[in-house]
Amino acid sequence: MATEFTVIVLAAGKGSRFSAGSHKLAASLGESGVLATTLRHAIASQLHVVVVTTPAFAELARSSVAARDVVVLPEVGSDPQTGLGMGHSIAAGVSVRPHAGGWLVLPGDMPLVQPATLQAVARELDHHPVVYAQHGGRRGHPVGFAAELYSELVGLTGDEGARRLIAQYPAFGIELDDPGILIDIDTADDLESARRGGPSQEAARAAAGSLRP
Repeated sequence: MATEFTVIVLAAGKGSRFSAGSHKLAASLGESGVLATTLRHAIASQLHVVVVTTPAFAELARSSVAARDVVVLPEVGSDPQTGLGMGHSIAAGVSVRPHAGGWLVLPGDMPLVQPATLQAVARELDHHPVVYAQHGGRRGHPVGFAAELYSELVGLTGDEGARRLIAQYPAFGIELDDPGILIDIDTADDLESARRGGPSQEAARAAAGSLRP
């Protein structure tokens, strides 16, 4: 399993809701930044890791994973002719590892997701086409997709992400003792809450109602 499945860390968004004077992925969290912590946990899972990011975070990504596993996209909005968005990012990441046994989509702003959680979701991809982590009955991340969905994943575009696939195929939720699956850093309040180890009320409500990919 250490090399069969791939974690795709999505780190190419603008982070426009974060108003603390810097990009949310660069914000300090413990001894490192938000994205650096997410990458550390992903690598610790011993799964293969691909990072889809922008020039601003390319150096950080390459210091964590092999250069061939870093996909650098233009900043969102920098080129009106380039169709970007979460769907495009997922497709770009999956394309790097076309022969993987499956792919786990992990937003780069979810630094508290634990390595064991990634491993648990990956194991279930042997039995289900779509697998998502949940905690206390609330759906969260990562979301995993089995190899059979490759052609549909690489065809994703725009900001919808993989919602259509999650709705179209049987999705299995695995209950895990990891509240980090509900904690994403969208705002300065989210960051403060993450530093305390718990989701903000806004993040908890969002996680309960939707799956972002």
